[in-house]
Amino acid sequence: MFYADDAFSGLHIMEDLATEDGARDTRLKEGRTVKEYAKAAAVDEETGPVFAERSAVVGDAANIPNPPFWGVRVKKDFDLREVFKYINETALFKNQWQLKTASQEDYLRLVKDKFRPIKEKLEEEIIASGLFEPKVVYGYFPAQADGNDVVVYEGTDGARAGTPAPTSNLKELLRFTFPRQREGRRLCISDFVAPKSSGKLDVIGMSLVTIGALASRETQRLFEAGEYTKYLYVHGLSVETAEALAELHHKNMREELGIAGDDSPHIRDLFHQKYRGSRYSFGYPACPNLEDQTKLFALLHPEENVGVRLTSGFLLEPEQSTSAIVVHHPAAKYFVV
Repeated sequence: MFYADDAFSGLHIMEDLATEDGARDTRLKEGRTVKEYAKAAAVDEETGPVFAERSAVVGDAANIPNPPFWGVRVKKDFDLREVFKYINETALFKNQWQLKTASQEDYLRLVKDKFRPIKEKLEEEIIASGLFEPKVVYGYFPAQADGNDVVVYEGTDGARAGTPAPTSNLKELLRFTFPRQREGRRLCISDFVAPKSSGKLDVIGMSLVTIGALASRETQRLFEAGEYTKYLYVHGLSVETAEALAELHHKNMREELGIAGDDSPHIRDLFHQKYRGSRYSFGYPACPNLEDQTKLFALLHPEENVGVRLTSGFLLEPEQSTSAIVVHHPAAKYFVV
């Protein structure tokens, strides 16, 4: 039996249980989460430096897309009906609304007869009330890999992704240091960015999406009023709508980068990364350090742009928000450190 202090810790334990590797067994024996294990795997004076050589299974991207702009933009003109199409109903019904059944047949029947009608009715109520306010702040930045670091540069008129890096006027803004797998494929997010040694500039995306503070205040009101069933439905839908907005906007970013041709035509497939590249959120297995949110905030300025702030524990507020680093490399998919 495993105990978790919070939802993130629980997620990491579940990731460990679902991953078959030696490092997982070590982590679970020691009672450590992926996040704690990643911290222990950082540069350690007693054990020596971290293995920082690029994974042998990741080659160079055949083509590096050039973004439509460098820097940051804000987008607020989303059609909620379009966003709702990208809701993962399995996550909504089973995880958020806690639908438990003895058989798949019972599950499908309850979804058809009860839960999908509730979802559709609630969506119309939310559209009419303006309770959800989808907003996105995102940007593209020149970048290169330096060992396990992703170096982020200031975008200039002379910077063009996929071409030789300028020898001057290339200003480093900050760098993310990501953990690397110690065994197996030895993957690290930096592997999916062109290394400095290539002499080429790459591009990374950063994004933060939210459905606004109104949803958070309403769910709190419902809970305090004892309307627990309505709270469960509204809160669950609000969380999954934020995830749907992230999915939709990631698709929009792939279109802007000109790599959406690899997308599956079926929305459900997008939940399983049937597209080119990946987006990685801080606090999850490939980039477990939540403190890196501060660097994303330094780049995107979400508080003034979309009204999202960072708590002292490096969580996003309102809760119905999510952030990510976006990479285009065809080999980039989810993995566990």
